[in-house]
Amino acid sequence: MFETLNCCYLGLGSLEKEIFREQPHSASLVSEPTAVKFLMARKFDVSRAINLFQAYKNTRIKEGIFNINPDEEPLRSELLCGKFTVLPGRDAKGAALALFTARLHRPDVTTHKAVLQAIIYQLDKAIESLQTQRDGLIFIYDMTNSSYGNFDYELCVKILDLLKGAFPARLKCVFIVSSPLWFRAPFAVLRLFVREKLRERVCTVKAHELANHIPVPSLPEHLGGTSQYSHALPRPPQQSSQCPVLSSSWDPEETEPYMEVSVHMPEPGGMSVGDLVEHVKRRKKKGIYQEYEEIRKEPPAGTFDYSRKLANQIKNRYSDVLCLDQSRVRLSELCDDEDETTDYINASFMDGYKRSNAYIATQGPLPKTFEDFWRLVWEQMVLLIVMTTR
Repeated sequence: MFETLNCCYLGLGSLEKEIFREQPHSASLVSEPTAVKFLMARKFDVSRAINLFQAYKNTRIKEGIFNINPDEEPLRSELLCGKFTVLPGRDAKGAALALFTARLHRPDVTTHKAVLQAIIYQLDKAIESLQTQRDGLIFIYDMTNSSYGNFDYELCVKILDLLKGAFPARLKCVFIVSSPLWFRAPFAVLRLFVREKLRERVCTVKAHELANHIPVPSLPEHLGGTSQYSHALPRPPQQSSQCPVLSSSWDPEETEPYMEVSVHMPEPGGMSVGDLVEHVKRRKKKGIYQEYEEIRKEPPAGTFDYSRKLANQIKNRYSDVLCLDQSRVRLSELCDDEDETTDYINASFMDGYKRSNAYIATQGPLPKTFEDFWRLVWEQMVLLIVMTTR
């Protein structure tokens, strides 16, 4: 086995020199642990391991991922947001669990390069574990409360290409959680890009069904588990490298709050806090009411089709205070044959300063929506409730 390892080690080193011949500062033999990772992923088949290494390098070259520095933007924000994370638990057979939260993805503000950098950066750390090299990886694509605006078809294809044949990890299974109806068509197309062997391992499940496949202690609470994991930005590696890995530990107190581009950003002509105070004093109460009425006259930027459904109208406290379809909070669907609208509540996500979906605004609960209100609190992991009604 040592001779095989050495052969692959030299072969991989030659490949790396060839691939990075235009970057002489990067040309060097790969380390023995790196060679072992690629060998383990291909069950010590040397030729297949070299092909995998070639695919891995080609992917990084194609996407322009040569150096990965977690302190640089936009990678830093991508890591902080928790969109992709490797969970601390494992499945019953020891496979590592990688979670991608679709509702946190904003195709309009995030590049494919930044997302792939964050994924590769964290997976490189995950496969340092011999157990992960041996027992493989499970990928969870969580679509809970996501909308079509969060979906990025091209990115999904790139992630599948990376996982299925360009990364040294044995992909055991892909779970697509809480997929909405509109996802059926793109999912059917996506399956065409997956090898038949892996196609059998890609399955769609509801959030409460995931516990049938993965131990409850390994799943986060919003997916029916009991794990209270914390996603924080890792410290940068001690030595710069072409392919750095996560530090084995980090201090959450050294991280900064998650900052994401949103509609609330500083811009030329905007008012400072002091200017706003003076503006309110100058306009007084009557003037502010007039501004509000002017805003109300503007046509909405979206649709209210779901709030206006006959079955949902009784869940609205006021007939003229509805939720935009594009920003409404979706509850997990319940198995209720008599009610097909169990995912509806009159609640909307709201952006904060430099952060999207920072808050949720919802109506005061009605007797008929009392349970829905607490489901909302539980599923969205709300820690603070501010009641502004009488």
